[in-house]
Amino acid sequence: MTFAIEAFHFHVLPMRTRFPFKYGIASMNALPHLFVKVDLLVNGRPACGLASEGLPPKWFTKNPDTLFEVDLAEMIAVIQNASRIGRLAAEKETGFFAWWRDLYAEQANWAQVSSVPPLLANLGVSLIERAVLDGLCKALVRPLHAVLQSDELGIDLGELREELRGMRVSDVIMPQPLSHVHARHTIGLGDALTSADGSLDDGLPYTLEESIRAYGLRYFKIKVCGKTEVDLPRLREITRVITAHCPDGFHSTLDGNEQFHDLASFCDFYEALKADASLAPLLRSVLLIEQALHRSKALSEDVRSGPGMIIDESDGSLKDLPLALDLGYRGTSHKNCKGIVKGLANAALLKKRAASIPGGPILSGEDLAGIGPVAMLQDLSVMTLLGITHVERNGHHYFRGLSMYPQEVQEAALQAHAGLYHRHQADFAALRIEKGMLNTNSINSAPFGCGLTLDMTAFEPLNVWIKRGGMGEL
Repeated sequence: MTFAIEAFHFHVLPMRTRFPFKYGIASMNALPHLFVKVDLLVNGRPACGLASEGLPPKWFTKNPDTLFEVDLAEMIAVIQNASRIGRLAAEKETGFFAWWRDLYAEQANWAQVSSVPPLLANLGVSLIERAVLDGLCKALVRPLHAVLQSDELGIDLGELREELRGMRVSDVIMPQPLSHVHARHTIGLGDALTSADGSLDDGLPYTLEESIRAYGLRYFKIKVCGKTEVDLPRLREITRVITAHCPDGFHSTLDGNEQFHDLASFCDFYEALKADASLAPLLRSVLLIEQALHRSKALSEDVRSGPGMIIDESDGSLKDLPLALDLGYRGTSHKNCKGIVKGLANAALLKKRAASIPGGPILSGEDLAGIGPVAMLQDLSVMTLLGITHVERNGHHYFRGLSMYPQEVQEAALQAHAGLYHRHQADFAALRIEKGMLNTNSINSAPFGCGLTLDMTAFEPLNVWIKRGGMGEL
């Protein structure tokens, strides 16, 4: 299979949260949702691919001294540069892996010269990669899992990492993608836990206890700020609420969001949690600790003496996971914003090194406040083929379903993904979570999870949005 790229198109849908999402050093109230559409020729025939991503504050770069408008302009520049490289690399017909290899390498070279960190640089790679993959899957009329099983993309894991020589993508992914995954509910730093913390009358669950009752949740991701005087009382209340509403047990993960600048300070923090008897049910439930150390320190210190940890923000390039494993981390996260091919290479490495990782390898499923009908569905498509059984989902919690989309987009999502979405009584498409789980059958059968063809005229062209000062409106 070969393809050529004719053009990329960028459109924006500004979104506002239901309530602030507080994580790390950021409090997100709004963001632009960016759509990338690509016009392809696949085996000489026209095809279109689509990808999208919300561009959140202070995640790809965590510089407290810059304005969001500055960070946003940098994110857009990174994505546009990747589109320029991607188009040049496929002016003539090429194979997918050769194209991706050139895209990744050229973007990395540009980023190094431009002092752009790898995590941010690969946001551009991932969006362009996803749009092309969507177009290829649509042209082949097959879901991503089947395309990867067939090896038509020609992904050479051994070329990505020497120790993966002899491994094929089909050795790494599931024989069949998962039909259901547990939704791991995010508890942000400012989220309401009970009715005593306030209410929100917009038709969706607002507090933690309301969310557990409405969705049947059993998996939770808990944000901590790293200050015991703040975290301890809040964690006690979180423990009380969850144990009261999940009498049959629950599972959790702790997310440090880079709040600690050395392992010793995190270990002191964790020991303080362990010393609090009221937190025992919570700590027994902890499956992993995510990116506790700041990215400037995380890959320079051996963490074997600490509790089992994984990297997230530190997983910016292909070289990072091998280094993290050598330092005693148990694994990393997958989220599509870090790349599909890189995610496959990470899964392969964890499988290869499984026997040498104390406690076993971890490939977790995390979120970037992703929503449908494109970004979240493509993300879940990869999660299910990697066999990740519980996935952080928070887009539906911080945003009001698909209510920000035109009605025709919502209707298309309801029709194509009836097991994943339902019509809310207020007449908008809302995510369907039953017994704490998401039904991913429609995702697994659609080309790259989504399968929809959206009318881009419903959204504002990126250049128009920028010229009229759209960035300043967020």
